[in-house]
Amino acid sequence: MEVVKLISLFRCRVVFIILLLLMGQKAFSQVEPDTTTVGEEQGVEEEEELSDEERIPGYKDPNKALLYSLLIPGGGQVYNEKVWKVPFIYGGILTSIYFFEFNNRRYKRFIDALDIIRDPNSPEPNPFPNLNQDGIIRNVNFWRRNRDAMFLVFGAIYALGVADAFVDAHLSGFDISDDLTLRLEPSMEPIMANSSSMGIALKIRF
Repeated sequence: MEVVKLISLFRCRVVFIILLLLMGQKAFSQVEPDTTTVGEEQGVEEEEELSDEERIPGYKDPNKALLYSLLIPGGGQVYNEKVWKVPFIYGGILTSIYFFEFNNRRYKRFIDALDIIRDPNSPEPNPFPNLNQDGIIRNVNFWRRNRDAMFLVFGAIYALGVADAFVDAHLSGFDISDDLTLRLEPSMEPIMANSSSMGIALKIRF
């Protein structure tokens, strides 16, 4: 009887050990080994830390271009390396300033003439003897409108420079290589079974 008990106990231990081995093998097979090397992990982390300016050749940050253009006219164009646009911006700004000063001088002359006409005791003669009071008032309003319009022109040129720098920086990330072509080529399109038509096709190559 003791021998039978020992054999039964031995069988139980063997079965228990086999079950443990099978469970351990299954758990190990479910865990996939990490094959990523230390160098690859560092490369991925460094690439994620790089900004768009460092990752994309020729890329310009639109926010920086916007800020530089707001701080100084043409600053965004210089940042975008489009310096040839700066003379056009300052040419428009200087032109608007010139006409503002011109219209303002004319406005002040007619204002002074209006004060002289309205003051009967003024010793100064009317600088515009061919114009009465109504004519001088019309000129005052005319030159004042022209002067105030130069504020709008100046603001439009300034805003156009800011928008140009911002959009140009956005477009710096697009592919504009020589592989992008646009050309016209002759083409022949079938109309019916035995006839076709000649034409010109516009083809874009990406």
